[in-house]
Amino acid sequence: MTMSPQLSSDPSDFYSQSFSKGARENTLILNMGPQHPSTHGVLRVIVELDGEYIVRAEPVLGYIHRMHEFMGQKKTYTQYLPNMGRVDYLHATAWNWAYVGAVEQLAGIEVPERAEYIRVLTCEINRICSHLVWWGAYLLDLGAFTPILYAFEDREFLLDILQRVTGSRLTYCYFRFGGVYADVDDKFIDDTRTFIQRFRKRLKMYEALVTKNFILRKRCEDIGVLSVQTARKYGCTGPVIRGSGVPYDVRRAVPYSVYPELDFEIPTFSEGDAMARYMVRLKEMEQSLRIMEQVMDRMPDGDIQGKTPKTLKPPKGETYFAVEGARGKIGVHLVSDGSATPYRVKLRAPGYSNLSCFAELSKGTLIADAVSILGSLDLVIPEIDR
Repeated sequence: MTMSPQLSSDPSDFYSQSFSKGARENTLILNMGPQHPSTHGVLRVIVELDGEYIVRAEPVLGYIHRMHEFMGQKKTYTQYLPNMGRVDYLHATAWNWAYVGAVEQLAGIEVPERAEYIRVLTCEINRICSHLVWWGAYLLDLGAFTPILYAFEDREFLLDILQRVTGSRLTYCYFRFGGVYADVDDKFIDDTRTFIQRFRKRLKMYEALVTKNFILRKRCEDIGVLSVQTARKYGCTGPVIRGSGVPYDVRRAVPYSVYPELDFEIPTFSEGDAMARYMVRLKEMEQSLRIMEQVMDRMPDGDIQGKTPKTLKPPKGETYFAVEGARGKIGVHLVSDGSATPYRVKLRAPGYSNLSCFAELSKGTLIADAVSILGSLDLVIPEIDR
């Protein structure tokens, strides 16, 4: 009879002891990360292997914990704004929006209509930027080098467009309480329309070059099948749960800003595998183009900044505001004690919930397929280990 391993009381020894002493005969304990290309950051996954098959896997976080929530309780509401662009640097505008939206809700700040349209436009542009990085990096993980060059070429066009109004190319701090930092001009609109025409052609090329590729499909189809029950159990959102056939999107489920006025679809695929999650993101980029066109056609004149007090001190109370990010539901829970500094800031990062299902999805798969599963979740480790 095999006795359970006696674990050290030191928390830092938990993972090494539980896996090494708990390994069964003829199995191997392997560290995948924290310096592994497919983890896209310092994510460590400890796997127990029987040959090339995974018996169990456990993600290990904490290598770059940056104390974002704690900093929110030490800075003023305004000073904390730049932190949002650094939680998830690939879809920074969505995090901008979640935070300013929570503060506006708590303080009763109204946002001009033009500013709402600009927020939607820049957020959708940034969503495509995020999906392009995922697309290129995912295929690189699977052994295809060429697609990431195409992805970054297209992304550069969008970064040029966003830089025009934000002054930045990655960690945006563009949204303000009551509006946005700068107005969009005619060149911004013209460049965006030019990109839309170009990118629709590029998406067809992506489909012919990659999506229909036999090798890609063999690496993704029937790999990492996520059931609806499992997705809900772990709180998965975004393309991960939509790849399992659930049409949950915050823009529709809990409408905010001017999204209810726009005509767009929520792409879903019922297969639940890595290929379904891949297809959701490709179709989402098409829908973002639709949204961008409608926003530019309907963009009203007017102010881009509402009235806000010089020193922001929201009344005592708490609020929660959520937006749809590239990885899923981004939520900000704020508690105010009436001072200029938040009493409590709690961030809901979608990647954390999406990663949580990996141990279950990877069990019994080949280690090569685990790379495909991990990539299909579209993880940004600094967001998870915030």
